[in-house]
Amino acid sequence: MLSQVYCSRFQPFRQRLLPWVQFSALSRSPADRIQASAIRHVRSWSNIPFITVPLSRAHGKSFAHRSELKHAKRIVVKLGSAVVTRGDECGLALGRLASIVEQVSVLQNQGREMMLVTSGAVAFGKQRLRHEILLSQSVRQALHSGQNQLKEMAIPVLEARACAAAGQSGLMALYEAMFTQYSICAAQILVTNLDFHDEQKRRNLNGTLHELLRMNIVPIVNTNDAVVPPAEPNSDLQGVNVISVKDNDSLAARLAVEMKTDLLIVLSDVEGLFDSPPGSDDAKLIDIFYPGDQQSVTFGTKSRVGMGGMEAKVKAALWALQGGTSVVIANGTHPKVSGHVITDIVEGKKVGTFFSEVKPAGPTVEQQGEMARSGGRMLATLEPEQRAEIIHHLADLLTDQRDEILLANKKDLEEAEGRLAAPLLKRLSLSTSKLNSLAIGLRQIAASSQDSVGRVLRRTRIAKNLELEQVTVPIGVLLVIFESRPDCLPQVAALAIASGNGLLLKGGKEATHSNRILHLLAQEALSIHGVKEAIQLVNTREEVEDLCRLDKMIDLIIPRGSSQLVRDIQKAAKGIPVMGHSEGICHMYVDSEASVDKVTRLVRDSKCEYPAACNALETLLIHRDLLRTPLFDQIIDMLRVEQVKIHAGPKFASYLTFSPSEVKSLRTEYGDLELCIEVVDSVQEAIDHIHKYGSSHTDVIITENEKTAEFFLQHVDSACVFWNASTRFSDGYRFGLGAEVGISTSRIHARGPVGLEGLLTTKWLLRGQDHVVSDFSEHGSLKYLHENLPVPQRNTN
Repeated sequence: MLSQVYCSRFQPFRQRLLPWVQFSALSRSPADRIQASAIRHVRSWSNIPFITVPLSRAHGKSFAHRSELKHAKRIVVKLGSAVVTRGDECGLALGRLASIVEQVSVLQNQGREMMLVTSGAVAFGKQRLRHEILLSQSVRQALHSGQNQLKEMAIPVLEARACAAAGQSGLMALYEAMFTQYSICAAQILVTNLDFHDEQKRRNLNGTLHELLRMNIVPIVNTNDAVVPPAEPNSDLQGVNVISVKDNDSLAARLAVEMKTDLLIVLSDVEGLFDSPPGSDDAKLIDIFYPGDQQSVTFGTKSRVGMGGMEAKVKAALWALQGGTSVVIANGTHPKVSGHVITDIVEGKKVGTFFSEVKPAGPTVEQQGEMARSGGRMLATLEPEQRAEIIHHLADLLTDQRDEILLANKKDLEEAEGRLAAPLLKRLSLSTSKLNSLAIGLRQIAASSQDSVGRVLRRTRIAKNLELEQVTVPIGVLLVIFESRPDCLPQVAALAIASGNGLLLKGGKEATHSNRILHLLAQEALSIHGVKEAIQLVNTREEVEDLCRLDKMIDLIIPRGSSQLVRDIQKAAKGIPVMGHSEGICHMYVDSEASVDKVTRLVRDSKCEYPAACNALETLLIHRDLLRTPLFDQIIDMLRVEQVKIHAGPKFASYLTFSPSEVKSLRTEYGDLELCIEVVDSVQEAIDHIHKYGSSHTDVIITENEKTAEFFLQHVDSACVFWNASTRFSDGYRFGLGAEVGISTSRIHARGPVGLEGLLTTKWLLRGQDHVVSDFSEHGSLKYLHENLPVPQRNTN
């Protein structure tokens, strides 16, 4: 075994290493150009913050869930040959390697103990030897042929051991240059199988590694490929106590168990483990792999370079798992994720395949997505009366099972006491009156659902006996994420049932008991027509960000919660549309011709009735002519009585000698008893202010001048625009939609309160009789008619 330590900050510590550790000062000249390039790459990968996290864990049992990986203290990262080398297999992928070094450095500086098992020496040496051979051949040919053109030179086959011997020093010098950028010391350790099977050497290796980790040095371990014997069959991988070092996969597994590491990250050129060869039509990434699942996996060929294939990785990973080390196999070559793949894994994000010994009691979220898809399709084929019957039954269950629901909700409230703010506790609370209102709303949805799915919107006769129809259909599978609002569950469930959509629900943990019983009631109602699985409640430890990546299972995400939740989901969604609004900055403009009797009522209701709602008033715009009038004084007095904190806009503050605190931003959603007041000179200035600082949610004008009101209604570009009405009317139930899944400020598809209609899309049905487009060519026998046909009348009962 050979160990070389590269360090500029720890000179006094060199004597403290074990006596047989060899120090060498490598000349940097052979790798100057590569080091300089690597440094440039490292400096371009500086977007990951350095933080310190408390870490403590007793080794002995692997982590059961991904979310626990953030507690990993000691981590081994294995870099496969396909990760380290370029696509031509000759030379190193410097940019990729630089990003990996940065991530390892970030985790090391958080207080973790990082170790690298790296390939790349053969590829690096191959590059150097090819260069030397080409140079040598070109010189010889130049001497023999004078000024004649050089003949085409053939490169002989290079023996791997020779390449490894030529490449080890340069590879380590490259790692040294990269880690130095983060003030981290690295040490090289070359091992063979004998170093693990010879007890004395094994103890020496163990002691060296522990000493390096104690000194905050990153050990970089590799098989000594210059002397390693040819690979042997994997017959010894079946046992727990025996594993031979045949390649870097087995080396990483042996090292992880030997050093009692918490986590082994194996990076390769595939996303993880698939249930069939990657690239095949039916191949699906396995999120969690359990011991005993090998029979359900078909292994493909090994990677383009390196000694081990996926089967060897899985066997090594299972061996490490049995030794108490958690394992993740992931892609380290994908340009979009390689820059953060290691840190994402440690943060518990759903990356690659996680090996776990603990199988969850219920289905995975992927399985739930498939069940929702299948159940939703069956739901869409039911007759409208059958879907309405399901919703009516759910409404009846809400009142019949009232006591059980309120008991579950009481448990949630008791557990949330002292942890949630008063407004959130109010949202969490259920009551008899709330359940009765929910039941009424559900029956309204049932009544409006009679002709929702399959309704004909347009009919066209394309040609004789060729008719086209556009009909409404469900969107597919909806993911609804909601916070502290258990009453949201039956509302959204009823809308999904009415529209024939499959549904995945992710509720806040503060409403766990309430959500569980409400979901059971929804499934009980669905069971009367055999579509129980159409609605699924995600109870696993799935992070919201991971759910937002399931673009092949989810067709639309609908967040119900704080503006921060909506923004986070919009940011995290990968290829899935998000319906919602990130902010509810609602305005009310008091015109110079506003009625004294109406203004205070409308302002009080809009701001004080429920200040935490997204449709609550946040900015009050007052016409300049109303300043220092009795109407203005009444508004201010009412706000003081209601204990509303006033923030003055810049123009309003300029009119006052002693003004309230000037607003920090005119684009603020307070969500509390706080209000911004600003002065405008005209209705046009009010509209301009709304367009500049508003969120296109709900905006109101108070005036008795119909012409001014219509001008405001037509020119304000928001989802909801009102005249002499409270902003709080912006609500699906109040609009007569029965309920809503949310309020959308999007300009595509649905806008405003989104009820049943917003959960539908369309498809085209064409009925013909042996029609082909060639019949409609210039010399064809048929002509296009494109006649509009009458559409069946909609049932409004």
